[in-house]
Amino acid sequence: MARKKGRDISGWLIVDKPAGVTSTAVVNKVRWALGAKKAGHAGTLDPAATGVLAVALGEATKTVPFITDALKCYRFQVRLGQATKTDDAEGEVIESSDQRPTDDEIRAALPLFEGDIEQVPPQFSAVKVDGERAYTLARAGEEMELAARPLYVESLTMISRPDADTVELEMVCGKGGYVRSIARDLGRELGCLGHVLWLRREWSGPFEASDGIGLDEIDALAKTPELDEKLLPLELGLDDLPELKATPEGVVRLRNGNPGMVLPGEADWGEEAWVSFEGKPVAVGIYKSGEVHPSRVFNL
Repeated sequence: MARKKGRDISGWLIVDKPAGVTSTAVVNKVRWALGAKKAGHAGTLDPAATGVLAVALGEATKTVPFITDALKCYRFQVRLGQATKTDDAEGEVIESSDQRPTDDEIRAALPLFEGDIEQVPPQFSAVKVDGERAYTLARAGEEMELAARPLYVESLTMISRPDADTVELEMVCGKGGYVRSIARDLGRELGCLGHVLWLRREWSGPFEASDGIGLDEIDALAKTPELDEKLLPLELGLDDLPELKATPEGVVRLRNGNPGMVLPGEADWGEEAWVSFEGKPVAVGIYKSGEVHPSRVFNL
C-alpha cells in the first residue's frame, strides 16, 4: 500500500468558511496549503452556510469526536411564508402562505424546539437511505420517509425581526442538528411555512468563527511558516475533558497502549480524561484506580 505523502503536522486550523464551497473542499485546501499528510473536519457545514469549520491536522484528527459532540451555536435567518424543496433559499418554492405570525407568537413557539427533541432531517441531507445519500435520491425526484433523530437544543432565541417575512434566530445545540429542519418545522408550527435564508456557525466547542482564517488568507500564506503559526494545539480539542498528568513510568506504558499511572487530579473514577506529560498530550482514556486505560494514544 502506498504511503500518504505530506508532513506529519498536528493541530487545529480554524477556518471561517465562506458560502459556496463544501466542507470537504475546505479540508483539501488546508491540507494542500500546509502540506499535511492527514486532515479532517469536526462537523460538516452545508455549502451555502458560513462560519467556523474546525480542521484537524495529523494527530488532532483523533480528537475530532470530542468537538463533534460539543455544543455549537448557529445564527440564521428564516424566510416566513414559503416552503422550499431543500428547506433553504437554494431550493424551489413548493408552497406559500399569506399568514404571518407576530413577534410574540414566534417567541411563544420557540420553547417547543428546546431540550431533547426529535427532528426529521431534510430530504436534501447526507442521511443514508438503503445505502444511498438522501440528497442523491431527492435529486432523482424520490420522496423518502426519513426517521426522526434525537437532538439536544440548549437554547433557541429570537434575535431580530427585520420585517414581516423574516426572523433572525440563534440556536445552541448538540451534534446532529439540522438548522433547515428547525426553520421548516417552526414555519409549520406557526402555520406560515418557512425556510432558511442564510446560516452561520458562530462557534463550535472551544472554536469561534471570529478567530477563523479565510480561504483567501490560506491561499496567500500557503506553504509558509506564517500559516504554520496559525495552528492551534491539539489539546484544545479535549477542552471538555479533565486533564491528568502521567508519571514517568506511566507515560511509557500509555505510549505503548497500556494502562499507565497518573498523578491525582480532577477526574473521577470511571470518567474519561486526557493525559499529558511534560506539557504534551499523551492519550485519552478512562481513569480507574490511579491509572488511565487508553482508548486513543497520540504519537507526537
